[in-house]
Amino acid sequence: MPKMKAAQVSKPNGPFEVVSRDVRDPGPGEIRIRVEACGVCHSDALTKGGAYPGLTLPRIPGHEIAGRVDAVGATVRAWKPGDRVGVGWHGGHCFVCTACRKGLFINCEKAQITGITLDGGYAEYAVVPSEAAARIPDDLDALEAGPLLCAGVTTYNSLRNSGARAGDTVAVQGIGGLGHLAIQYAARMGFRTIALSHGSEKEALARELGAHEYVDTQKVDAAEGLRRLGGADLVLATAPHSAAIASTIDGLKVRGKLLIVAAAFEPLQISALSLLSGKTIAGWPSGSSIDSEETMTFSALTRVRPRIETFPLEKAEEAFGKVMSNRVRFRAVLVP
Repeated sequence: MPKMKAAQVSKPNGPFEVVSRDVRDPGPGEIRIRVEACGVCHSDALTKGGAYPGLTLPRIPGHEIAGRVDAVGATVRAWKPGDRVGVGWHGGHCFVCTACRKGLFINCEKAQITGITLDGGYAEYAVVPSEAAARIPDDLDALEAGPLLCAGVTTYNSLRNSGARAGDTVAVQGIGGLGHLAIQYAARMGFRTIALSHGSEKEALARELGAHEYVDTQKVDAAEGLRRLGGADLVLATAPHSAAIASTIDGLKVRGKLLIVAAAFEPLQISALSLLSGKTIAGWPSGSSIDSEETMTFSALTRVRPRIETFPLEKAEEAFGKVMSNRVRFRAVLVP
């Protein structure tokens, strides 16, 4: 049986081990991908920590896979060897639960999660259910496609489903792995785009990415800064800091919405009084494979691109460490 190089987690909070693993053939309904790039995400900590419900170790992390189909299993009709495909967080669904019957595949009761319930892309090959794959446009590089399969689809899909319309004011809280893409998407969707960040050092970058206005929350409270600019119809929270997220509520217009895509672990402290003008708070998951595909298509069309740093697979530990300590600008990508 052929072998492949992979970076796996063998014990909770243990180091990434670069090992030789068997390259297995795809079963019915599966495809095998020769990985060309795989992004590193904060959520990979769920695998590294070994604490996700149902996770079994050893496990190969990675849910920002970009590559080419290498082999297809029986019954697969949508893909053929050589096709360019990507796979994100959503690693497959059951097709028969209530959510699936409604077409809400991302909410499948038995959803697979790439890099958690099945091996991911920190490897030279990955085998996944065929319905998890998204087609990569020809003019999008694999290194650029990887991060779009998580940070990209999360921000693009949340914005296009937010209810905001062209001309509305959208504020993006945080300019990091998610935020630097959210600013680009918001501007290209026709929103008046405001970037919120702590300090003045990111203002030039925010405007380069497409922001029309910038609020330095080191100089002015986020809500006050937004009110001075007329208020926001939508705040997209992309940085996982509960206090910073909560500070934007009073900067929303009447009936404005706070939409959260950042996984902050601390409780969100909000005054109920702030919501009585009809303001709402909601969260948004990433998306299924068709959402990822449409994210990449829109990105290719409008020149939305992630800012990345690349690392060889052997340096997965270093790449992960830089991501977790916020020292990557703005997405880390492993190259097998």
